[in-house]
Amino acid sequence: MALPSWEDKKLGTMKRAGLWLVTVVGEGSVFTKEDVKQAFPGVSQADRRVRDLRDFGWRIDTHREDLTLSQHEQRFVSPGEPVWEPGKGTRPAASLSDTQRREILARDGHHCRSCGITAGEMYPRTYESAQLDIARRPVVQPDGTTVVENVAECNRCRVGGRGLTADLGSVLVRLERLAGMDRKTLTDWVAADAREFAEVERLWADIRTLPADARNKVRESLGLPPV
Repeated sequence: MALPSWEDKKLGTMKRAGLWLVTVVGEGSVFTKEDVKQAFPGVSQADRRVRDLRDFGWRIDTHREDLTLSQHEQRFVSPGEPVWEPGKGTRPAASLSDTQRREILARDGHHCRSCGITAGEMYPRTYESAQLDIARRPVVQPDGTTVVENVAECNRCRVGGRGLTADLGSVLVRLERLAGMDRKTLTDWVAADAREFAEVERLWADIRTLPADARNKVRESLGLPPV
């Protein structure tokens, strides 16, 4: 089925923007606000209509999700709902207000729920600081249904976590299997919403980051043969 023309002014700006991304920009390609302005001359808030496509499952990354992009660039990663089709693109997910965003960040302790980093904290061994944003995370319920919940996530994890689905049912089943000290330890971590790693665990994490020759030096120190 042939797509409508993105230049058809009988369509709304958001529908035209979706068609423009699909037929002109192309999946995986980068575009700028200036490109949008030139494609839709005289159209008020055309850039906002491009952003509105995200409410219908379109993935359009900015420099917050894709660290290779500049502040003025966006990448069209993949299309979502074909908003130009009849009956499509009419019920967008409600956008979060500033108050709701602040409430979610406060609820999640102002740190990334995936890696634990806080806003402004430097990523280990880099000069890059973390930025927190709100991600939509599908959560599989114990009855098999899926709901989408909001969660605080840093710019790095938002890139790596695309498509991640949390399985609450599996977590609860595994929780029921825990007993004794393991259950108490987990209870303490959940109560504090934090885990203090032992020195041996931190050391193991650092060893895992070493190149092969350096890891062999560690093996030698431990009396193990090189690999």
